[in-house]
Amino acid sequence: MKRNKFLTSLFALAATPTLAFSKLQKSILRNSKGFKTNAGEGRIHGHIKLKGVNSNILDVKVSGSDTDGDLAIFEQTSLSQGKGTPLHIHHLQDEVFYVVEGSYYFQVGEDKHTLTTGDSIFLPRKVPHAWTQISEKGKMTVTMQPAGKLENFFVTMAALDHEPSAAQIAKIFADNEMQVVGPPLKIN
Repeated sequence: MKRNKFLTSLFALAATPTLAFSKLQKSILRNSKGFKTNAGEGRIHGHIKLKGVNSNILDVKVSGSDTDGDLAIFEQTSLSQGKGTPLHIHHLQDEVFYVVEGSYYFQVGEDKHTLTTGDSIFLPRKVPHAWTQISEKGKMTVTMQPAGKLENFFVTMAALDHEPSAAQIAKIFADNEMQVVGPPLKIN
């Protein structure tokens, strides 16, 4: 028994430099060249037209693939007055919204906020949150740190050929590191 523990410890210790080197190598090999994403354009995917939760358009400005998963930035053009997200949790990512135009109603934990042009809100990981679009049109910049799988979530929702059920939406959320914990936020 002691021999097995010793061997397990020895193998774990031997792997440590490899893991550290892998992280260092990733940092060294990271793309050091900047890039520009034009106004009204999305990087990598073009315009991502959502289905299901709302019918907004997402443009990836900085992809998680650009940052080795450290960060993702999206621009959302909101076309779904009175619609938004179900109450959900990101277990691994913090999220920041900045309202470029229009107005939105947010819930973060038990707190509720109305945001208008120029306002921003921080949504910490592991805290239930949701938002609903108040104005007829709107635009927000969304920042995820680390990037997580939100980009994949958007691509998956856009690829649907039907209006998904609540159960299908919950599964797509779960497949992308999120958990639906309640219904969409109603405007009071």
